[in-house]
Amino acid sequence: MKAIWKDTVIAESDDTVVVENNHYFPASSLRKELFKPSQTHTTCGWKGVASYYDVVIGEAKNADAAWFYPEPMKGAEQVKDRVAFWKGVVVSK
Repeated sequence: MKAIWKDTVIAESDDTVVVENNHYFPASSLRKELFKPSQTHTTCGWKGVASYYDVVIGEAKNADAAWFYPEPMKGAEQVKDRVAFWKGVVVSK
C-alpha cells in the first residue's frame, strides 16, 4: 500500500492494518522528513487519544493529515506504532 499526497509517496508498506476502513501504516514506513508533529489531539471511545502530524511537501502543508495512537486502549493494540491518513491523502495499492 502507498499513501500519496501532492503526487508524492509519503508512506509505503506491505504490512498495513485496516481498522474502520483506514489503513494504518507502520510508523517505520513513513518518510519522516515530510511529517511535522501537530498540537492536535482527539479522543476515540475505544482506541484512546489520537495525536496528529502535519504533512509538509515543499511550501504545501496538509494540517493534521495523519494520526496515530501513542498509547492505544486495550482492544486497540493493533494500531500501536501505526499511522493512518485522511484530508486528501490517497491510500492505494
